Amino acid sequence: MEHSAFGDQSNATFSITDEDHTLANAIRFTLNQDSRVSFCGYSIPHPSDALVNVRVQTSGDPAREVLKDACLDLMLMCRHVRSTFDKAVDDFRVNEGVQAMNIDSKAIEGVQALDIDSESD
Repeated sequence: MEHSAFGDQSNATFSITDEDHTLANAIRFTLNQDSRVSFCGYSIPHPSDALVNVRVQTSGDPAREVLKDACLDLMLMCRHVRSTFDKAVDDFRVNEGVQAMNIDSKAIEGVQALDIDSESD
């Protein structure tokens, strides 16, 4: 929900329900990276309410559009972090996974020899 002064679209407070500091701080960070933003901040009216108020003041552009752009930028950052993490996990599984288990031909031969010895008992 948007709360703004009638006619002045460069200043607005947005209420976001069912969210907390996690999203609010990320949006605040992203908004602070935008040169169009002169002020941004957030507050949580009460700890037991799942409600965040985000205040955006711009240098003239509509606050709604600037917030929308910040949310899109944040979404792209999250996608980048996720794809980088997934790639690192895949690389680890391919390159480090086998080495971390200390699997080599002598260890495999030793296991096979143990299996043969236990079958003869």
